[in-house]
Amino acid sequence: MPENFDPVEYINTPRWRSSRLGLDRTRELLAGLGNPQDRLRVVHVAGTNGKGSTCAFLASILQEAGYKVGLFTSPYIIEFADRIRVNGQNIPADDLLDVTLAVREVAEAMPDHPTEFELMTAVAFTYFAREECDICVVEVGLGGRLDSTNVLAAPEVCVITPIALDHTTMLGDTIAAIAGEKAGIVKPGVPVVSAVQTPEAMGVIAARAVEQQAPLTCVDADQIAGTPNDFGYRGWNHLTLGMLGSYQTENAATALEAVRVLRERGWEIPDAAVEVGLATTYWPGRFEILGNDPTFIVDGGHNPQGVQVLIDSLEQRFPQRPVIFVMGVLADKDYPAMVRQLVGYPFTRMFICIEPPNPRALPTEDLAQCAQDALQEQNDQMAREHPLTRPRHEVMIREAKSIPAAVEASLGIAFDLSDPRLVRDSKADPFAWLNGWSRAATYVNPIVVACGSLYSVADITAAYDSLNAGSPAE
Repeated sequence: MPENFDPVEYINTPRWRSSRLGLDRTRELLAGLGNPQDRLRVVHVAGTNGKGSTCAFLASILQEAGYKVGLFTSPYIIEFADRIRVNGQNIPADDLLDVTLAVREVAEAMPDHPTEFELMTAVAFTYFAREECDICVVEVGLGGRLDSTNVLAAPEVCVITPIALDHTTMLGDTIAAIAGEKAGIVKPGVPVVSAVQTPEAMGVIAARAVEQQAPLTCVDADQIAGTPNDFGYRGWNHLTLGMLGSYQTENAATALEAVRVLRERGWEIPDAAVEVGLATTYWPGRFEILGNDPTFIVDGGHNPQGVQVLIDSLEQRFPQRPVIFVMGVLADKDYPAMVRQLVGYPFTRMFICIEPPNPRALPTEDLAQCAQDALQEQNDQMAREHPLTRPRHEVMIREAKSIPAAVEASLGIAFDLSDPRLVRDSKADPFAWLNGWSRAATYVNPIVVACGSLYSVADITAAYDSLNAGSPAE
């Protein structure tokens, strides 16, 4: 075994990082490894938003039911190995090394070298087969139809979470086109569970299910009740969810419909396993509260739909609390729409720009300019609507030199403004209520919300933990 071989460095080698959709390389690679995917029983999950959370709910429930559960997700949040888990434990370093060496031996003999994600898929399937997992929850990487995970011939159930515009250059620029790609995971006769969808997306999913003679079950939005602290859905009542975002009730409902299908297929999943599994689910970067003095939240929502559910969660859990947003985005996302949403939130008080640790990251100066433009556009609109009072929404926009610096600065500002010696606010704009802003635009006791990209979650969390441990940010 090579002593200097680094499996993470090998898989992440830049020359095969690019996404090249298609299944031929993956099939050839897995064939060389003995087709480990054919020995797996799988829940296959595609969609735009909520994939990771739905996968996490399902894996937790199945583990509580007594099964040995493999979980394959992307991208990694805290460390590379957390993409491949068995019963909640990351693939051990020795196993990652051993399996990656086996994958490399086959990959290096191929005339068309597999991509990074294809290598990861092969590592995951090989590891799960070696571990003799009872069932695996597998998240699609990109799209569905041509994603390397779609070599799975006959999953136990296919799950499609809410579909929205994302990766439009590769998947299409309409909801229908993207839904067609996502619905490509549907296999002949295999049951399908769909989350609540737009009519456009649902039409495509339903048509694909009919074409494949695949029974389709849809989440009933009218049956979703309560909040993450007291959740109910179709006979399940007073459940607690381990994840706090308001949107998690819909993800949990999707997981519950998948549980119903699995039960029909013979899987023994007691109600107690459902209750405990939902309550103990943990998934980093999904409206995750890192601390409460002051309140610091990290959320990986990375498209306009994700930002909207973040705002909904803030309104539900922290109504009318002023917010300091720390945001970093990838340049190929619809970040102007995301910025407009956050700048337009009535309780936004500060907008700190960071740069995610990713080659596709948008520079902080570009993000700051986008925020300035959005704020100016918003205030110009308010001035046109109220020419006499000319109300303004004041948001301080800053660029951070680094993610640790942004975390430290935001916490410092929030801590100072939470000082009990500050007993009231000044009323900078007594006429703000004419435009719908808060009558008392408070700056006291703000919360910090870091958002915009899953790729920033690990660095944000590390910076926060470092400060709590007493080490200065760099």
